[in-house]
Amino acid sequence: MTRISTLAWGLALSIVPAAIHAEPFKLEGDPSPALIIFSQKNDGGWSQSLDEARAKVEKELGITIPVVENVPENATAIRPAVELFIDRGANIILGSAFGYSDTFLELANQHPNVAFINPAGTTNAANLQSIYGRTYESQYLCGMAAGAISKTGKLGFVAANPFGLVNWTVNAYALGAQKMNPDATVTVVFTGAWNDPVKERAAAEALIEQGIDVIGQHVDSPTPQIVAQEKGIYGTGHHRDLSEFSTATQCSSVWVWDKYLTPTIQKIAAGEWEPGPYGAFLSIKEGGTDIACCGDAVSEEAKKQIMDERQAIIDGKQVYAGPLADRDGKERVKAGEVLSDGDLWAMDWYVKGVISQQ
Repeated sequence: MTRISTLAWGLALSIVPAAIHAEPFKLEGDPSPALIIFSQKNDGGWSQSLDEARAKVEKELGITIPVVENVPENATAIRPAVELFIDRGANIILGSAFGYSDTFLELANQHPNVAFINPAGTTNAANLQSIYGRTYESQYLCGMAAGAISKTGKLGFVAANPFGLVNWTVNAYALGAQKMNPDATVTVVFTGAWNDPVKERAAAEALIEQGIDVIGQHVDSPTPQIVAQEKGIYGTGHHRDLSEFSTATQCSSVWVWDKYLTPTIQKIAAGEWEPGPYGAFLSIKEGGTDIACCGDAVSEEAKKQIMDERQAIIDGKQVYAGPLADRDGKERVKAGEVLSDGDLWAMDWYVKGVISQQ
């Protein structure tokens, strides 16, 4: 995934919009989207999930969506790429990075008749919506799979940085595992990078040496899954179905952007699109993430429990519902309450059973 600063993500849902939107956005002509990707589109993770969604939307809507890849997160690269697409007739611009946020806002203001949608962005306007997914929902479900197949109850997790959007996946993974095995623990190692296969390999191998027998992840590459296969343990993936790379992978938290983009483009075309002033924080039901589950190591009974829980989440169950305390015993969510979105983004604590250096 793109580079993210702690402060920026912590403030992602508290940015004050430039204006309050009173009327739906009006598109001129038929929808003509274009996608701009900050890295290579076949990276195996974040960017590839967006490009695969692009292909699905093309098929579902019967349109062509051109794409340009390797557009760095700076205005001097973003601006000409977007303006070239607009000059060629594009009226819906799809982004892919936090670092596009400010430039997309500038371009949205300069091109009020063009719609902008930016996954991982933080800026919003009458014709711009930033979107992200409630990845803790799918990681909770993969945690259930991990807890079900672990023989030791010792799970590992390779993560990038201890930011809110990573911490919520670690905690949810632990909560899911503990639903299947109340004594399960999750030892997490942070690499300090979103995509560094060398560090990811070192972290995964260190965790395995400590006795874990299932490894989860919130990093971009499939390296932890590859190491799991090499070492004869199981794993769960992130971004895409990583069983493509490893027979060890039993569940993956996967982006399903097309489930959001297809109906949203239809709304834009129909004049019914009203971007929220704080962006869109997408659940499984709304087209954020979902799961690719389950591998052969997951029993039919456990698989049914996982899929029943998935349906419960779709029906409204909250992963972070009270009563919930952190690992130090401090109450974080009172009985009958649910953790707020602001508190999710600011999450700097861990639930019982999570072992980390932080």
